[in-house]
Amino acid sequence: MHFNVTDSHEVALRERVLNIVAETPVDDIHTHLYDPAFDKLLLWGIDELLIYHYLVAEAFRFFDGPYSDFWKLDKTAQADRIWDVLFVQHSPVSEACRGVVTTLHSLGLDARKRDLPSIRKWFAEQTVDDHIQNCMQIAGVKSICMTNSPFDDLERPVWQKGFEREPWFTSALRIDPLILDWPRSARRLNEWGYPTGVELNVGAFDAARKFLADWAKKMDARYVMVSLPPDFEFPANTESAELIDQAVLPFCRDSGLPLAVMPGVVRGVNPQLQLAGDGVERSDLTFLKNLCAGFPENRFAATVLARENQHELCVLARKFRNLHIFGCWWFTNTPSIISDMTRMRLELLGLSVTPQHSDARVLDQIIYKWQHSKSVIAEVLGDKYVDLLRSGWECGEAEIRRDVEGLFGGEFARFCGC
Repeated sequence: MHFNVTDSHEVALRERVLNIVAETPVDDIHTHLYDPAFDKLLLWGIDELLIYHYLVAEAFRFFDGPYSDFWKLDKTAQADRIWDVLFVQHSPVSEACRGVVTTLHSLGLDARKRDLPSIRKWFAEQTVDDHIQNCMQIAGVKSICMTNSPFDDLERPVWQKGFEREPWFTSALRIDPLILDWPRSARRLNEWGYPTGVELNVGAFDAARKFLADWAKKMDARYVMVSLPPDFEFPANTESAELIDQAVLPFCRDSGLPLAVMPGVVRGVNPQLQLAGDGVERSDLTFLKNLCAGFPENRFAATVLARENQHELCVLARKFRNLHIFGCWWFTNTPSIISDMTRMRLELLGLSVTPQHSDARVLDQIIYKWQHSKSVIAEVLGDKYVDLLRSGWECGEAEIRRDVEGLFGGEFARFCGC
């Protein structure tokens, strides 16, 4: 049964939703950005935007000659080549290219002139602190969660020395090397004062838990995270599974921190593309079902890279309240897929999800990634509130604001126990 609703009523409701989504600031719960104290690890500016690995992979579809010719170039020359082939010789219709245009336009730069030197000049005149504030204000982002690895030789010394963190930067403790390369990690833990051997035993698990506790405290981490290959299994007679079982899960349970998993990446599908050469495969999510079912006192967050996994992930979240779904990242961060995934998540899970995170690797990207995503999310939400209206339920402005605030960080904070 549908209630009689005027077209003008529906138009007004969609406009209200659009405005609320645009006005609501977001907690960007997963990025690859850094507090300015990390200096050159915080990437920003036009050249970084142009040599982002999304654009590198796209540009190589037009480049002739050996891959090595490109990698021999310095950053400026690489950016010049990408600008020429993707923005001058061809129209920038891909999502990654359109993102650069959106970012430049939002910063007040006229990309239509195709004047890369003048764009570079503008960025050279900016200070990093002012630029951070400008990008966050334009993007409507109120906090940025970094991805921090104590195994990163450039990053670790900054943490060890100590610094005064900007209040809008939060942290997530990334542990990929610990889980996926234990022999090398064991040697490093020994060097850092956590005595352990390569053999997995009680002493090794104790050392790993102590390491996690120390670094989570040092970083004031919101959650622990790991990227996993598509064929990851749990439980299993592997070092990775045993470390999760005996070290990571007990630490997360004791500390109250969720474990975020990001399965689906296949590293080095084309090594000649370097960072741009990683690919995607459908993941076996049996491991996630087993984690949620076997460890109900632990909390798990998940975002899956392959589009083919999204329905299965939603069904799992319907069955396990200790599982929170977040974000559309990398190969799923395109408007058409964001729309499909967001609709499916809302239809299956209601408002108990976090529909997006930026996954930004370059500061300026938070502008386009959130502008583009918010536009899609607003359209989906508009449809859902109109569906409710036609069914006999009308949501007021305060209720819509409450819902949107939950989607843009509130639900994740609640899930994390913050």
